[in-house]
Amino acid sequence: MNKTAVVTGAGSGVGRAVALKLARDGWRVAIVGRRAEPLQDTHRQAGEARSRVLVFPCNIGNADAVSRLGTEVLAQFGSVEVVVNAAGTNVPRRALEVLSPGDYRELIDTNLNGAYYVTQAFLPNMRAQKSGTIVHVVSDAGKQASPKAGPAYVMSKFGLAGLTQSINAEERQNGVRACAIFPGDIDTPLLDKRPNPPPAEARTRMLRAEDVAECVLLAISLPAHAVVEELIIRPR
Repeated sequence: MNKTAVVTGAGSGVGRAVALKLARDGWRVAIVGRRAEPLQDTHRQAGEARSRVLVFPCNIGNADAVSRLGTEVLAQFGSVEVVVNAAGTNVPRRALEVLSPGDYRELIDTNLNGAYYVTQAFLPNMRAQKSGTIVHVVSDAGKQASPKAGPAYVMSKFGLAGLTQSINAEERQNGVRACAIFPGDIDTPLLDKRPNPPPAEARTRMLRAEDVAECVLLAISLPAHAVVEELIIRPR
């Protein structure tokens, strides 16, 4: 296997945890996020594996920017074996009654359109090499709507589940597989964007970003003839 990967949302949370695990396991990793500073922090945290981590600031909600990203990453790596779409956001004013058109577009652009653009940037390479794994970090809000998530977030996550199914339906003949991971509550900075962020005690009972990263590693380490299409993980 060509151990090259692209990880979005790598400036914090699950994306950062995935990128660090891959780099420390010998992968060359392109880490992607909107802001350079958090990505540089991820790069520093890679320690001795820093030389295998390349920083690519990019607004993945912008199709043209993602197209340029794909060209730059492939120029550096030659090919990409794994794409992990872990970027995701939400807003405090998220209920139907208060959700603004601007916030709605931001959530769809980041959580769904961005994953689609990134997937399309690397799929042709995966088809050509007849191998590749695409992992989408979704949410259990992609299985069942809840008021705590808000409609734009829920819609984006249901869409991400549909994108995963579409990849498996259309691309398995080309050696490409996809996995959708549906975590329950994770103790990440995204919790701070809730209208009422949970207290520290409640966070101790939640999943850790590293727990979800282990699920990603499972999905990409299976033999090429096997695919975990969906994986649900929740706090015990």
